[in-house]
Amino acid sequence: MLSIVRCGHRLAALVLTGLLALPALAAPTTVTDLLGRQVKVNLPVQRVILGEGRQLYLVAALDTQNPIERIVGWRKDLIQSDPDTYNAYLRIFPGIANIPTFGGFEDGTFDIEQAISLRPDVIILNIEAQHATEDARYIEKLDALGIPVVYVDFRNQPMANTEPTMRLFGQLFGKEDRAEAFIAFRKQQIRRVTDVIAAQKPKRPAVFIERIGGYSDDCCLSFGNENFGLFVEMAGGNNIAKTIIPSTFGQLNPEQVIVANPDQVVVTSANWEAFAPGGHWVGVGPGADMGQARHKLAWYTQRPAYAGIKAQQNQAFHAIWHQFYNSPYQFVAIQQLAKWFHPSLFADLDPEATLRELHAQFLPVPYAPGYSVSLKP
Repeated sequence: MLSIVRCGHRLAALVLTGLLALPALAAPTTVTDLLGRQVKVNLPVQRVILGEGRQLYLVAALDTQNPIERIVGWRKDLIQSDPDTYNAYLRIFPGIANIPTFGGFEDGTFDIEQAISLRPDVIILNIEAQHATEDARYIEKLDALGIPVVYVDFRNQPMANTEPTMRLFGQLFGKEDRAEAFIAFRKQQIRRVTDVIAAQKPKRPAVFIERIGGYSDDCCLSFGNENFGLFVEMAGGNNIAKTIIPSTFGQLNPEQVIVANPDQVVVTSANWEAFAPGGHWVGVGPGADMGQARHKLAWYTQRPAYAGIKAQQNQAFHAIWHQFYNSPYQFVAIQQLAKWFHPSLFADLDPEATLRELHAQFLPVPYAPGYSVSLKP
């Protein structure tokens, strides 16, 4: 990959020599991205680069018949971070294996020349890539060649930004009605929890969310009053980290967890064999082996941070698919958390049935169970 210093001269040469064929101009439409930027894009887009492969979670709900037909390049995170979902799509859409992959903007491994050679109509980035793209002046380089960049967000403030992100995808893809149908379904499923919590006002258990359990040996990564931290609150729990971690992501020390004495511990985890071979991650996700997942979850009860807490005494430990934190499927996590925190109140709520319905209505791959597990079945 050429250095950024040489990149501008090289791109100009590509254009001048005709090696880089830019798409024909069309009447552009101005869209507003999740950073409030006004961006002109030729709509509907036909060639898309996904700055994160896990954006497929939403793309598949729009282009359900063929979710990879517009994707001309993407970051390789889906393949590494969620291989079970990737393989589910690979079985039905084998062409997914031929999509060019990229490194990340944040770590400086994104190949801008390769991206431009794919002639994208738009590049869709998560908002956390903003600083890296600004520092490297990627936006200016791409804009000079007529390639717009838009920012989206499922991760930093998902409850505020998921709906506008979904609407932006719908606008870009010319699938506004489909996006609105997804939004309506998502709202309905969230209200099945929040309406009950608001009406019944149950006693809230103290909950600690251990983030990315098994991805590394660090303790005790968690969420502030956003993402899974906010999901806990919406589900009728009390996130013990919400007053300690000032932003979406952060870390508590073991003593803080012990002092807070949580009633329940929820570990967000996934199949991270690519990052931590044979590690303590709990491989929840589509098609997971629940016996093995429960066995691996038991290891967490012995962490020093949980010594003597109520959750340890009662074996109230759970693991849930980490990718709910970075997808438009957060409503399933909220339902599952509510089921754990208030089993009597939500006796008739079935998060698995909700996931099954999501697949039936919006996704091209069959539903496979395995997204959560508890020590007590």
